[in-house]
Formats: sequence, structure tokens, C-alpha cells
Amino acid sequence: MKRILCFGDSLTWGFDPDTRNRFDESERWPMVLKENLGNVTVIEEGQNGRTIASDDPAEGEKNGIKYIVPCLESHKPLDLFIVMLGTNDCKRKFSYCGMDVAGEMQIFLEKVISFRRFKCADSFKIILVSPPVISDSIEDSWLGDSFGYGNSKKTSAELASWYKQLADMYDISFFDAASVASVSNSDGIHMDAPNQQKLGRALATYIIDNNLI
Repeated sequence: MKRILCFGDSLTWGFDPDTRNRFDESERWPMVLKENLGNVTVIEEGQNGRTIASDDPAEGEKNGIKYIVPCLESHKPLDLFIVMLGTNDCKRKFSYCGMDVAGEMQIFLEKVISFRRFKCADSFKIILVSPPVISDSIEDSWLGDSFGYGNSKKTSAELASWYKQLADMYDISFFDAASVASVSNSDGIHMDAPNQQKLGRALATYIIDNNLI
């Protein structure tokens, strides 16, 4: 059975912007992906607040680059690795532009690709996913102060272009989540259930069409 690891933040964990609880399995995009691919094992590795490579003193152990190698070691063998991170790196406390976030992602990818080559004999494929874009409703959201309103929207909107360049540079697959899904007006950051499902179905189609498993 093919094994797929989905690594991300609250958008992958399945944070419901209305209830602030977790969506059930039938609504979370990794499980929708599994349902649409059929006979595969999908491993959910979403963590609320996770960054790509930045320590967050207010959030604790959220630095993705510090956990990714233990995570890959724990779950190998793998056939496909999907990473969707970057939204939390748009927070005001980091003051990053899109190029800064992409720089973090480049270091993250180099770590994953090195692990794949030297520990897994290049045995799994990689999809880099740019997250849905932070919406205007962030200005009225309970998360608005944390994300800093205008700059977070601008940085978030820049990620797809930068991530596509990284995917081309490292010869890995790229998918723009914003092309099929949008965030909820409830908080301007997280997807509602229908958009979680849209992303899961679209990624399944992309994987099948590109023979990634």
C-alpha cells in the first residue's frame, strides 16, 4: 500500500474557523485525499501554529525544520511527501516578506531532499503546496492582531510565485492551493469544510494525473 505523509500547520490539522475545534476525518483535506485515491495510507502531520523554520517564543515547539527529520524517520518508508506551510510565517512578529518565507522553505526543502537521498535512496516524491491566501477578513478577525492585517495578506499572496520557483529549482512538484480553495471569512486564515474537501479532491486529481504514486 502506498504511503503519503501530509506535513503542515492548522490548515492540515483541520482547524474549524467557526467552532475552533478540529474537523472530523470526512472533512479534513488529507482524509479527503485518501478517500479519493483509494487504497493508500495517508499520515496526517498537521500542527497548529507550525512555522517553516522559525522559533516562536509565544507558541513553543512549532518549528517545522526541527521536527521534519524525526518525522520522516518515524513514518518511512514513504512514497509521497506533501508539505503545505507558510501561513504562520506571515505573522506580524516575524516581519517577513514573501522572499523571506521562501528562503525558509528553501532550507526546509534542502533538509528533506538530503534525507530522501541519503536515507531513503530517493524513494519518495515531493509536492510543495502554497497555502490558501489570507483574506481581507483578517482585519476583523480574532487573529488579526497576531497576523498584522495588511502585511500578512501581501506576504501570503506572494508565496505561490516563490514556491513555484523553488519547485522548479529542486525538480519537485508544485500545487497552488489558492487555485482551488479559499479561506473562510470567519477568521481570514483557515478553510471551512467545503474548501478543505475541495483541496483534498484537487490534490488527489493532481497526484493521479501526474503519476505521483
